[in-house]
Amino acid sequence: MTATSIGFLLFPDITQLDLTGPAQVLSRMPGAQLHFAATTLDPVMSDCGLALVPTVTLADCPPLDIVCVPGGYGTTPLMRDAAVLDWLRAQAAGARYVTSVCTGSLVLAAAGLLTGYRAGCHWAWGDQLAAFGATWVPERTVIDRNRITAGGVTSGIDFAFRLIAETHGRDVAEAVQLGLEYDPEPLAGGTPATARPEVRATVEAIYAKRLPAVRAAIAEVAARQAPA
Repeated sequence: MTATSIGFLLFPDITQLDLTGPAQVLSRMPGAQLHFAATTLDPVMSDCGLALVPTVTLADCPPLDIVCVPGGYGTTPLMRDAAVLDWLRAQAAGARYVTSVCTGSLVLAAAGLLTGYRAGCHWAWGDQLAAFGATWVPERTVIDRNRITAGGVTSGIDFAFRLIAETHGRDVAEAVQLGLEYDPEPLAGGTPATARPEVRATVEAIYAKRLPAVRAAIAEVAARQAPA
């Protein structure tokens, strides 16, 4: 069986479900070899207080077949991290698939890896992709050539099943789905279109406090990418 090397980027203030959701699913994919890469091997604190332990540094990470950038509030400083962006460009050059979950697509875009692509992102930040020449598509999983990007947080689980279907076929994806008993019965209101107006207003107000910092980072990085 041919091995598939899958690498997740770890960083402070990562949303752990953006990582652990798809990682759990993809760990069941035949031949999967998962790597959790960070700047150092020190534990990385997620935004819910759960520490995640890298398995490899960026410098020592092997070439990846699939590279994935999770999201979280920590993506804002990550968009300015030259070493991380360089690492992503180098890995993407040889990867079969370049992927992200939630606001991880903003980091891919900051690295210049989504220019001219359709991409997913968390609904609160998706329109910011336009600054990098990408087109936001408000779907749970967006496939454009070898870019596979997910919407917000829980979309990462759906994304992982789509990725297995792309690489190993529907039967394998559904077998993993059955093994994990993934058959969600969500409450209504998980998208802006289905949420009650008062609930949506509350959540939008929370995100609005963080949006200026995100926009500032995007403007700075996008300006560096613009042709002279």
